[in-house]
Amino acid sequence: MVAGVECRSNTNTRLKMKSSAFIIIFLLLLSACSSPKNEQLKVSVNSWIGYSPLFYAYEKGWLKPYDIKVVNVVSLAESLYVYEANNADAFTGTQFEYKVTKQNQPTLIPIMMLDKSYGADMVMSNKNIEQLQSESQPINTYLEMNSINSVVLKSFLDYYHISEKNINYVNQDQVKISTLKISPESKPTMVVTYSPYDIILQKNGFNTLASTRDEFSITVIDALFTTQNKFTKHKSQFIALKVQIDRAVEVLKNDPKEYYEYTKHYLQDISYDEFMSIQNNIKWINKELSPNLKNMLDKELFPINGLI
Repeated sequence: MVAGVECRSNTNTRLKMKSSAFIIIFLLLLSACSSPKNEQLKVSVNSWIGYSPLFYAYEKGWLKPYDIKVVNVVSLAESLYVYEANNADAFTGTQFEYKVTKQNQPTLIPIMMLDKSYGADMVMSNKNIEQLQSESQPINTYLEMNSINSVVLKSFLDYYHISEKNINYVNQDQVKISTLKISPESKPTMVVTYSPYDIILQKNGFNTLASTRDEFSITVIDALFTTQNKFTKHKSQFIALKVQIDRAVEVLKNDPKEYYEYTKHYLQDISYDEFMSIQNNIKWINKELSPNLKNMLDKELFPINGLI
């Protein structure tokens, strides 16, 4: 009789243990299913040859496992608007956009470098420099006013001693600017643009007068920016993005034809030969910064210590 009670007691104990183990496993599974996943990381990017690695990685599906979305916009200014409206967590831009945005967002930081312009930002016109210098009537000048375009234009005007009083500023995005066409009757016109839009404008009758490769030039770099809080929140995704950007740049170097096929519709559908011709207009700095560039960025108070 005692033995029977003892047996039932052991059986009950084993049942309780199994029941407890089942509950623990159930709770663990429930916890795993309900644990928060990374929120989608949205990056605002405009059409520029130096940002094309993001487009390539996105089109190849490399960013999908990390829930990273590339938001394509038509201009540097729109890229900022999208970011400032909280429709993107990070944006691509130059040191100009960084300085402008940092005034309202003190914790804004560059987190990865992309490229350095080496002729890919330029001033184009239907007149030569001598004609512009002697021009008495207003020169219609098309550019993205709240972008690096304005800095490039000012450097150009200062270097060639063209008075700003003669400039009629027309603020437009690059897609609209690229529709401008020149005829023999056209008034004096200048445009400040960047690759790949210069390819289209050249076909429309504009000639390049100066670029970031020339002696008047300023240094223009491109990077990815976000706030410290956003970086902390999406750190693993940003690290993954950096890996895929570096991977895309390697594809560009080793198989440019394949790279072109995936990015051409982001680059105004320029031809493959045109695509190859603008590769010499930038220098990739996604992996390494030269000592000279580091010194320049240091003078501009552009932080590089926290880069991925």
